[in-house]
Formats: sequence, C-alpha cells, structure tokens
Amino acid sequence: MRALNKLSAQAVKAAQAGKYSDGGGLWIFKKDDGGGKWVLRVHVHGRRREMGLGAYPRVSLKEARLEADKWRRVSQQGKDPIKERQAARRASKRNLHLLGDIALDAFESRKAELKGDGLAGRWYSPLELHILPKLGKVPVSEIDQRDIRDTLAPIWHEKAHTAKKAMNRLGICIRHAAALGLDVDIQAVDKAKALLGKQRHTTQNTPALHWRDVPAFYQSLDQGTVTELALRLLILTAVRAAPLRFLHLDQIEGDVWTIPAEAMKGRKDATSDFRAPLSSEALAVIEQARPFARDGFLFAGVRKGVISDATMSKYMDRRGMVERPHGFRSSFRDWTAEATNTPREVAEICLGHVSGGAVELSYRRTDYLEQRRALMERWGSSLNSSQGETGVVVAIK
Repeated sequence: MRALNKLSAQAVKAAQAGKYSDGGGLWIFKKDDGGGKWVLRVHVHGRRREMGLGAYPRVSLKEARLEADKWRRVSQQGKDPIKERQAARRASKRNLHLLGDIALDAFESRKAELKGDGLAGRWYSPLELHILPKLGKVPVSEIDQRDIRDTLAPIWHEKAHTAKKAMNRLGICIRHAAALGLDVDIQAVDKAKALLGKQRHTTQNTPALHWRDVPAFYQSLDQGTVTELALRLLILTAVRAAPLRFLHLDQIEGDVWTIPAEAMKGRKDATSDFRAPLSSEALAVIEQARPFARDGFLFAGVRKGVISDATMSKYMDRRGMVERPHGFRSSFRDWTAEATNTPREVAEICLGHVSGGAVELSYRRTDYLEQRRALMERWGSSLNSSQGETGVVVAIK
C-alpha cells in the first residue's frame, strides 16, 4: 500500500503553490495566496476519478484525511464515490422539506375535493392550530411518534374530537410526503396513537329540543327579526346552518330550494346539488325575510355579508336554552321516526344524508322529491299546531 500521512499541518501551511501528496490518493493543490483545495484520486472500474474534498484552510489536514478514508472505503467496494456523494446530497435535500411546506402542498392537492375549495379552513385549521406551531419547521423526515405524542398530548383527552382531526390531517401529510418520495415513517401516526392511549373523552351529541316541544318554540319566534326568521326556516327545512346562512334568492325556484354541492357538508361533487322542497309555511317565511335581503342573500348581516354562524346560537343562549340550532335536525329526524311511517331512505335524504352502499347508490336515481315535499308540508303544519304532530303520514307507495 502506498505510504499514508506524508504531510504535516505545518508543512501544508508553509508549502508554496503546487501539488503535494499526502499518500493514499489524497492531494492538496496549493495556490499563491496560501489557500488551496483537497483532492482524492481513486480508481473505479478501471478509470481514475478525482473527488474534491473541500477548500484549505477551511478543511484542515486532519479533516481531509478522515473524508479521504471514508470515500476510499466506498471505492474499494466497487462504487463510484462521486456518484455516491451526489446521491446522498439529493436524498438529504429531499428530506429537508419542512412539515409546514408539506402540509400546504397536501392541502392544495385536496382542494378540489373539499367544500368551497377548503376556503372555510376546516381541513387545514386543525393542522394550523395544533400541529404546525410545534412541528411546522421540522423536516418531515425527522418527525417520529414521540414528536407527535408530545404535540397532541395536551389536547388528546380534553379536546378529543379536535385531536383526532389533527392526527388524521397529520397522517395525510405524512402519506403525501411518502408519495413525493421523501424518507418518512409512514407508521408514525399509528405509533403515536399507541403511545397516547385510549381517549377518556366521551363525545356529546348536540343538545336538541324534543320534537313535541319544537312547535311551541317555533311559534314563539314571532318578532320578525332576521335571526328569528332564519331560525324558523332552519327548523322548517331541517338543513344545516351554513347553507341556510348563505341562501341566495337565485337558488329558489317555485317551491324548491337548490343548494349548491359546495355548500353541502362533505366532498365537492358536481352532481350532488341538493333539492330541498319548501313547504307553504317555509315559502311564507321567505317572503317575510325578503325585505331584509341584501346582494341577493336572504339573511344578510348587520354590516356586510350574511349572519354569522353564532347568530342563532347566541339567540338561544339569551333565551336560557342549552339546545343548539343544529339540534333541530335531530328533532325532525325523531319526529319522522316516532310520529310518521316515513321510509328511512326518505327521512335520511331530507337531512342530506347519503345512505346505502356503493352498489345500491349506483342504481338509485331518485331523490324522492315528491315524497319529501309531502313530508315537509306535514312538518310545517305540525309546527303551527298546538301540540305538534301526533298523527301518521300516509304510507307512500
């Protein structure tokens, strides 16, 4: 073997411009200004390769020898050290992607599937609020189950539903990073769940009025304010608050309110516009609300836009009620089950739910509009009765 370590640090420093061998293929090319560069010469597959090891004096003689020894061993394995180093650098560069960047990229790739292109922030906000403040600037390849556990532990039991959403979104981001070719632990989320343990929190259903008590509340909404009219129409149609708040008069044709697909809960689907039949009582409420409309929106806000998502809840708070506006959907569903013989699929479609398996749905081409029209008319009549509906809807054949 050729002699190694021929040079000394002092000799390198004092050397004039020229090339000097330290042995084993390690050379220093000195320049007139005292600087220089380290070069390793090795033979791979019958050809000589010259590999730069850094500039002198930033890289010392000792450091150059360590690097030379590392890459000599690579060449002895029949591998090209230059190509191996390039591959390592590419891998390192890929794995410097920060979780914050990956999260944004994952969000962008899913926008088309989200309601309103995700502008409401409900997909991204669990990440933004509970994951990214601690892990957003960490390379995604370095995130492990302990990082995830420590990040979500403060809310794992206290805010169980929120923590689950944040964990789910993080899992999507990690799988997205894997699809990009990054070196990530795709099982890190599952491992973190094992470390965090079973959640103690019990999910509470939205408080709702019993359906027999809804008529009295409905009839008490008699002041004609925008909030009360919105609550009345919410109860009459059994829709969610968001599409009702953004109800535009152009969406109403005759006694049918067509809610755009992007306003419905769930994934955006160009074929899933929802037709909500309007009872005579609902049409009367809409006429009462028309004078308050602005820019085509039936329930305009005080200053701009539409009423906020808290407007109706705060109204019920002021009346000392624990029930929430969303609970009227449950009230309606219980009414259909206990006071009518409405087929399950009709009742579920009234709420905008999709029931049945993929095969069943592929063959079902009706939204039961006529049956729902009759049912909603009966519901509107029951809300104006003294004790609510106690009869039975005639079976629809």
